[in-house]
Amino acid sequence: MPCNCQKGKTRYEVVVTTDGKEKVVFSSGSKPTAETVGKRYAGSTIRESAAVKTVSDAT
Repeated sequence: MPCNCQKGKTRYEVVVTTDGKEKVVFSSGSKPTAETVGKRYAGSTIRESAAVKTVSDAT
C-alpha cells in the first residue's frame, strides 16, 4: 500500500497558455521552486494544483 504522506500537501504548477489552451509545464511541492522555473517561461503563471482524488479518497 502506498504511503499517504503527501495527502493534503499543496502542489504548485507553472502554466503556459498557447492558442487559448493551458498547459502545465512544471509541478512542484515548493512554491519558490515553481516561481523560479516560471521565470524561464515567458507569460507563465503559477497556480495551486487542483486536488487529485486517490482511490483511497473515493471509498
